[in-house]
Amino acid sequence: MSNRHLKAVLRNERLAERDRIPAERRLEYSLAMADHAGDDIAFEPGTIVSGFFPIRSEVDIRPLMARLKDRGARLCVPVVLDRQTIAFRELVAGAELVDTGFGTRGPGPDAAVLDPEILLVPLSAFDSQGHRIGYGAGHYDRAIARLRQKGLDPRLIGIAFDCQEVAEVPAEAHDVRLEAILTESGLKTFSAP
Repeated sequence: MSNRHLKAVLRNERLAERDRIPAERRLEYSLAMADHAGDDIAFEPGTIVSGFFPIRSEVDIRPLMARLKDRGARLCVPVVLDRQTIAFRELVAGAELVDTGFGTRGPGPDAAVLDPEILLVPLSAFDSQGHRIGYGAGHYDRAIARLRQKGLDPRLIGIAFDCQEVAEVPAEAHDVRLEAILTESGLKTFSAP
């Protein structure tokens, strides 16, 4: 079985497992994550942090984003520009939200485009080594590569539920390892490869 096919199988299995979590429990887990990591993610005031608005059965990290903002983070969220590209637009109080692709909403084209220093990364599956499987479009891999081409090295923190962990993600050369993973059980940091 090819890595691509195995990733697709793992993605589908873990997303189906995530979908089985009742909505009320997902909310409880999301609030627990804000409690676990709201103070544990270290950064200086003014640090640019990319979050995301949840789609489908994803973790709702809006409570976590509010905690980080209260600690001085400058927030942004990804918007889909085209099939290959996402940009990170600044999220400010009172700004109008528009459709931004993949069934989510975010700041419109007038919002500032920022280069995140910390990315809270949605995913479909992860393993104990910090490897992740996204949703298959490669948006985050390409966005991270663009940031690194600019000489930036953003911290990557995966966001998932415990049930999305797998024994091993088949890693490929273009895949980017996470620094940490946040689940309802807490924030776990991965050691350097």
